Amino acid sequence: MREPKIKEGRGLSKVMQSWFLHQVQTRCQLPARSTTQTTASQPGHALWGDTKPGPSRSPILYSYFRSSCSWRVRIALALKGIDYETVPINLIKDGGQQFSKDFQALNPMKQVPALKIDGITIHQSLAIIEYLEETRPTPRLLPQDPKKRASVRMISDLIAGGIQPLQNLSVLKQVGEEFQLTWAQNAIISGFNALEQILQSTAGTYCVGDEVTMADLCLVPQVANAERFKVDCTPYPTISSINKRLLVLEAFQVTHPCRQPDTPTELRA
Repeated sequence: MREPKIKEGRGLSKVMQSWFLHQVQTRCQLPARSTTQTTASQPGHALWGDTKPGPSRSPILYSYFRSSCSWRVRIALALKGIDYETVPINLIKDGGQQFSKDFQALNPMKQVPALKIDGITIHQSLAIIEYLEETRPTPRLLPQDPKKRASVRMISDLIAGGIQPLQNLSVLKQVGEEFQLTWAQNAIISGFNALEQILQSTAGTYCVGDEVTMADLCLVPQVANAERFKVDCTPYPTISSINKRLLVLEAFQVTHPCRQPDTPTELRA
C-alpha cells in the first residue's frame, strides 16, 4: 500500500471533526552522527516473542522512522543515554505491519511506538516518556516545580492530542486525496495559533524555561510535520526559534527520521 499523495484541496468536508492517531513525514539534511541503536529484524525474530525481557537486556523500541510519536521516544532515550534495540514497523508495507497478528499481540491499538523495558511493554509515547522519567530521572524531562511541570504536560498534550493526531497517515486516508493538504494545514495552523500564544508566556531557551523537557520532545517532530505540509511558520516566531535551538542538540539529530535503521536510502541524510 502506498502512502497517500498530498494534493492541494479546494476545501474540507464535515468529516474534519472525527479522526485522530499519529504519524509524521519529513525530510532533512543534517550531518551524520552515531546513535545508540541496534536493529532487530522484522516479525518472526525472537524479540517479537519475548514479552518479558530480562533486566540485562536492552530495551526494545518498536518504531517507524517517520512516526512523530516514535521520534519523541527516541529523543527521550537518547537524552537519558539509554541504549536500545530497534524493531522497525513499516506502517505502509504489506498493508501496514502494525496490523500483523504479531504486532497486534504486542499492542492491540496497532500503533507505534511500543517499548519493551523492565519486563513490561508500554504503548503511547507520553506514557513511555513518563515511565522513563520516573525510573531513570537523569536528566530531568519534567521540572521539579509543579507549575512548570503542569506547563510541560499542557504543551505536550496540546501537541500529542490536539494537533498531531488530526494529520497522521490513517486520518489522511479517511479524508481523501483531494482534501489532504488543506486538512493537515488547517489542523496544524489551528494548533500552532494556540501553541505560539502559550509559549510566549512559558518559554525561555526552550518550551518551558531553559531546560529541555518533554514539551520540547513533542515540539520538534510537529514542526517537521508542519514543514512537510507546507505550513508557513513565519507567524510563529517563538515556535520557530525554539525548534531551531533544539535541532542543534545531538539527541534531536541522531534520532531524526533521516537517520533511522529503516529510513529509505533516498531519504537518508
